[in-house]
Amino acid sequence: MAQEYGQLLLKNQLCFPLYACGRKIVSRYTPYLKPLGLTYTQYVVFMVLWEKESMTVGQLGSILHLDAGTLTPLLKNLEKEGYINRARSIDDERVTIISITDKGNALKEKCKDIPLKLAGKGSSLSPEDAKELYRLLYKFLEDD
Repeated sequence: MAQEYGQLLLKNQLCFPLYACGRKIVSRYTPYLKPLGLTYTQYVVFMVLWEKESMTVGQLGSILHLDAGTLTPLLKNLEKEGYINRARSIDDERVTIISITDKGNALKEKCKDIPLKLAGKGSSLSPEDAKELYRLLYKFLEDD
């Protein structure tokens, strides 16, 4: 009987270690982001906007693998805080364009050392293993 349901054993699930690792990574970022009033999701939004400065909500969602239902309230909060501007496209008013403000760009200086503080912290992965994991995770994400 147990063999019949082996596919339901937690130890046989790829999804669980991915989920647990994601939670662990976010928890490692939290001590650095919380004093800045940021969540991890807001932080990754900023990383994209620091690079691109302006884009549509759809483009941001595609890059971050997030849907509009997740992004819309987050972006509303960032706009309320003065970190971003949201505006309707003049070509298609169904499209919302977001752009980073000077205040949002100022956060970049406060966040610049976070990746360095976390690099290798508590990780038993070699640089080669980390690079391979990165490659495999993005390969998995591209399967949509």
